[in-house]
Amino acid sequence: MADQERDDLLTAVALTEFFVHYEDVDPKLAERAWQLAADRLVDHDVGPRDVDEALEVGEGI
Repeated sequence: MADQERDDLLTAVALTEFFVHYEDVDPKLAERAWQLAADRLVDHDVGPRDVDEALEVGEGI
């Protein structure tokens, strides 16, 4: 996996975490974070449930 793709997917994970934890605090900002996360996933043709596989989380353990 290319470094840029990995960085984009890690960013998507972080933005999703932000969405989950701040949805009640600032719904507009949280929604924007979710949209940015989704855009990165679409750019790399990765679904939200496939991020761990795409990042090879747990591989080689």
